[in-house]
Amino acid sequence: MDGSEELDLEAAEQVIMRWEATSASSSLPESSLLFSANSVRAEAERYLHAVDRLRLSAKDSPVAVNSPRRLSSASASASSCAIPSPVTALQTAMARLEDEFRQILVSRTIEIEIDSLIDLGSLSMNSTVSGELFPGNEDLATESASEPERSRSPSPVPASELVSQPSSTSVPPPERKREPSPTFRAPEPERENEPSAIPVPTPASESESIPTPDPKSEGSTSSSLSQRNRYLSMRSIKQIDLFPPDAIDDLRSIASRMVASGYWRECMQVYGSARKPAVDQSLRRLGIEKMSIGDVQRLNWQTLAAKVGQWIRSARAVIRIILASERRLCEMIFDEEGLEEAPFAEAVKGAALQVLGFAEANSIGRRSPEKLFKMLDMYECLVDLMPDISAIFNSKSTESIRQQAEEILLRLGDAVRGILSEFENAVIKETSKTPVPGGTIHPLTRYVMNYLTVISDYKESLTKLITSRPSYRLSGSEEPITIDDDFPQPQAQEPIAYHLVWIIFVLHRSLDIKAGPYKDAALSHLFLLNNIHYIVHKVKDTPELREMVGDNYLQKLTQVYTNAAINYERSTWFRILQCLRDEGLHVTGGFSSGISKSTLRDRFRSFNSSFEEAHRVQSMWQVPDLQLKEELRMSIGEKLLPAYRSFLGRFRLQIESGKNPELYIRYSVEDLEMAILDFFEGTQPPSILNRRRSH
Repeated sequence: MDGSEELDLEAAEQVIMRWEATSASSSLPESSLLFSANSVRAEAERYLHAVDRLRLSAKDSPVAVNSPRRLSSASASASSCAIPSPVTALQTAMARLEDEFRQILVSRTIEIEIDSLIDLGSLSMNSTVSGELFPGNEDLATESASEPERSRSPSPVPASELVSQPSSTSVPPPERKREPSPTFRAPEPERENEPSAIPVPTPASESESIPTPDPKSEGSTSSSLSQRNRYLSMRSIKQIDLFPPDAIDDLRSIASRMVASGYWRECMQVYGSARKPAVDQSLRRLGIEKMSIGDVQRLNWQTLAAKVGQWIRSARAVIRIILASERRLCEMIFDEEGLEEAPFAEAVKGAALQVLGFAEANSIGRRSPEKLFKMLDMYECLVDLMPDISAIFNSKSTESIRQQAEEILLRLGDAVRGILSEFENAVIKETSKTPVPGGTIHPLTRYVMNYLTVISDYKESLTKLITSRPSYRLSGSEEPITIDDDFPQPQAQEPIAYHLVWIIFVLHRSLDIKAGPYKDAALSHLFLLNNIHYIVHKVKDTPELREMVGDNYLQKLTQVYTNAAINYERSTWFRILQCLRDEGLHVTGGFSSGISKSTLRDRFRSFNSSFEEAHRVQSMWQVPDLQLKEELRMSIGEKLLPAYRSFLGRFRLQIESGKNPELYIRYSVEDLEMAILDFFEGTQPPSILNRRRSH
């Protein structure tokens, strides 16, 4: 080693040890930091170049450089006989750089606006997001090579000792001869890209002995990193800036020195210990809690449903923004190919597994029908996120996360199939025969049809998940139903369509059974009319459901409720209309012929009592569908009013010519017309006569 090199090395050691002496005597922690907001940029440059010079000297030392430990000047002097001076100084420098690295990671983070992330996580964008989330910080949206001006206070090392101020703090990773830690093996750079050594110019003076990198040989941070943003081409990933550009430059400069000096494991551990709490905090702010499988399964349904909705909104933001941005941050700091994987895994693995753990807990829980749609929501959310998960966790160190996501997706699919089967069985086994009051729509009908309506919204997912047709077995029967020409066939050929038609078929059979206990045949028919009409219109009003069920089955069901309407009218109004027939009123033979007044009076009395009974009873019955209610009333009026008007016109004189005609002709046609409007309202009607008097 010639004299100039000894002076050069000695100056580098002095820079390192002078900072240690200053740090030990300083009462202000920030004043002892090279990369603080108040430090002088040139001092950091000088320190980094001193590290480069020491590394070149220490690599030829017979003593290996171990884990960084801060060595005081006294301890360094005491050990100078055992450890070569460059190694001692380099160990000291590594300890400082480790602290500086940690300090930047902790103190320079950009605050994330969580509300913006939730909205952004569901959008599709193809560019890095920064200014949109951080208004007023448009400069953060670009990775500029030029560093923004920063006001810095004087540094402990006089600026006059610096040779020159380089144009950038970014230095390509120096040649690394030391084998990295065995647990986290970093690949060696390609030979043709390795710098042989940092050039050592002939010093003009002792103070000019620290080498300055050639700006032409160094790319700026932005140019060296622009090719690494490979996720920006993804449809849904949105990366945000987690640190300002100057902090990225500093972190990258420190990391490159630590890696090149054999301190890869220490650098990675510091990075993970600093970023993991930040990621965990983002999860907490997004509402993702740490919950065990048991915790999730003990939640009541309302609470669980709310948490699933929160998870779906937050999971997209976590995967597509938080974790994708963490991956990008690692790539910018650890820019050698492959080096970013271990620190990235260290920082985010726990958070990723926490997000996936909630979905896993739900996938293995109790398979009750009310969980189907939340399970489908989680399934579709994870399907949507899988390309992003595969892109973000695409290395060996993170493949376990990707594999777990794939396994959970399969479990969610199994859960969906199991829940649909449970729902079918629940419909089949619902055999209660307690009549619903007023013949209205049965709760089972509403529940099942609303369920199927929502199911149809998930047609695409269910078409993929449901791959077999139903078993066609009814409750209490081990044998499947024989499928013949009368069995409804869906229009669509997907297995899910067969399941939906099967459920409607089973519901129809159940309604036939539930109509039996009604003592009034007319009410039994009205019950079927209400319920089958509800089924038909639910299918018609849901395009996806109608497409799968098909018009052929709809026509069959329409005929069922049409027949129920006909049977209702026959059960009630045939008997009432019989009172208005002419048969039996005329008498012939003997000494007289003509109308039997006693029979006529009986007819009017029978009509009055029958209509009053129908009015009293059927006004309490219910037809919830307004259009159907109006159609039924019109149909009744079209049959009853003309018949009564004709009968009254033909026989009014015979009644009015006798005693007390008001006892027999109690109602006008208008009275009946008004009374019909009370039918199917589900309330106790006023007396027809009282209504007439009130008017």
